[in-house]
Amino acid sequence: MSNAVETCIESVALALREAELLKVAIAPVLPQLGDQSADVDIAYAVQEVNTQRALKEGRRLVGRKIGLTSKVVQAQLGVDQPDFGMLFADMAYGDGEAIPAGRLIQPKVEAEIALIIDRDLTQEKHTYADIISATRYALPAIEVVDSRIENWKISLIDTVADNASSAAYVLGSRPVPLDNLDLVNCKMTMTRADEVVSQGQGKACLANPLNAAVWLADEMVRRGRPLLAGDIILTGALGPMVVAHPGDAFHVEIEGFGSVTVVFAAE
Repeated sequence: MSNAVETCIESVALALREAELLKVAIAPVLPQLGDQSADVDIAYAVQEVNTQRALKEGRRLVGRKIGLTSKVVQAQLGVDQPDFGMLFADMAYGDGEAIPAGRLIQPKVEAEIALIIDRDLTQEKHTYADIISATRYALPAIEVVDSRIENWKISLIDTVADNASSAAYVLGSRPVPLDNLDLVNCKMTMTRADEVVSQGQGKACLANPLNAAVWLADEMVRRGRPLLAGDIILTGALGPMVVAHPGDAFHVEIEGFGSVTVVFAAE
C-alpha cells in the first residue's frame, strides 16, 4: 500500500471519528477512497484504524455486527455479500434503558438475533455445526445504526469505513439455547407505542442467521480478528429498519426468543 493511500486512510478515519464525537455528519467518503468498484479492503482499512484507536483508548471489543444481510439492500448497493462492524462494550444499553438525547446523529433501529459464543472460532472455513456448538445461547436484540455520513447517502465503501454504520445495541435478558429455536421461521414484530413499524422472519437474514454467522466467522479469520469466546454476534436485520426520534420507544418480540426494548430519551 502506497504512502498516499495510507495517508488517505488515516485522514478518512480521523474525519469519521471526529464526526462521531462531534455529532456532526460529513459528506460521503467514497470520493476520497475510490469509486464504487474500489477494493473494499481500503474501506476496511479505515475501519481498522478506528478500531485500533478505540482499543488504545481503552474501549473493550466485545463482538461484531453483520450488516447488508438483506438481498434487497445488497442489490441497492451493488454487492453480493454482507459487511461487518465492531461492537464495543460502551455501545451496549440495557433492556429498556434510555439512550441519552444528543448521543447519536440520525439513528435508526432494526431487530436482530444475537448469538453469544463460548469458544474461539479460528478455522479457515466454518460450518453450521461449528457455529451451533460454539453458541452458548441466543438473545433477541435491537441494533441502533447511525451513519456518520450526511443524510444516509451511503455506498458500500462509506458504510464499511464507518464501522458498518454501527452505533449502539440492546440485548434481551433471557438467554435461550439454539435447540429450542426456529431460526428460519421465527416471526419478528417491532412496535412503537401501539403501532407495528417493522415485521419479518429469521429467514430475512440471508435465508438463515447461521449463514450470516458462518460468513462472519470465516471473514474475521481471513482479516486477522477471529471471533473469540464471549463475543457477541449481531446476525443481521429480520425486517426493515425504522427511523428513531427523541422520545421514541421500540419494543421487539421475536417468536421463541422473547422481547427487548430500546428507548430514546426526549430532548
